[in-house]
Amino acid sequence: MVNVIDYVPGNTVLHRLNPVAKLALAAGIIVATFLADTFPMLVGLLALTLALGAYAGVLRNLLSLLKLLVPLAVVMLVLQTVFMRGGDVLLAWVTTEGLVTGGKACLRLLGVALPLILMLTVTKLNDLSNACVEVLHVPYRYAFTFTTALRFVPVFSQEMNAIMEAQTARGVEYDTRNPLKKIRLMLPLCVPLLVSSVGKTDATALAAEQRGFYLRTRQSSYKRYPIVGLDVAALVVAVVLIVAGALL
Repeated sequence: MVNVIDYVPGNTVLHRLNPVAKLALAAGIIVATFLADTFPMLVGLLALTLALGAYAGVLRNLLSLLKLLVPLAVVMLVLQTVFMRGGDVLLAWVTTEGLVTGGKACLRLLGVALPLILMLTVTKLNDLSNACVEVLHVPYRYAFTFTTALRFVPVFSQEMNAIMEAQTARGVEYDTRNPLKKIRLMLPLCVPLLVSSVGKTDATALAAEQRGFYLRTRQSSYKRYPIVGLDVAALVVAVVLIVAGALL
């Protein structure tokens, strides 16, 4: 999970799109996934995301996230089959309504998580924040906060791995298969991770203030982010996907 949202360089159409257009395309797929109510449409949206990832050369990142989400999707499927009791009984407690509802919930979980990761892997965070400020007129402090939080995700993951390796060297066994025991072992790690995150946040805030963070405006960026034909086409595709999701 450490490198899932890292930027992957490339020269594809997705890489060349305006960051706002990429964000709109990802949002279109996500909204369409929420609106879709049939298996063909949900599977098609998920396949579209994976196909775009393969085209952009970031399929490995998407598959890495998919491996983490599949167990959660299976748990969600089981819970849906337990609580949804309508329809005919297929096997034990599993009913047709529970199976259909659980299957759609699983596909929605996967379809909502992957598009945003796809967008982040083909977009530099600096370009994303600057484009949001210039095109969407988002205040720079909010755009900076969002992108900085994303930058800290792999940093905190590396910190957690370092703490776990130090504890493993002291004899703590984190490879247990008991989920409750594993959670009990992970909870004490939150304290040193929280202390480290507070220190990094304070240092980042101090460094930003010394560099004139509060003087930053829309005109401060030397790079412009115009909306061109490809970006308009991506926006049209996003709208078409939303309409298709609502109808299908």
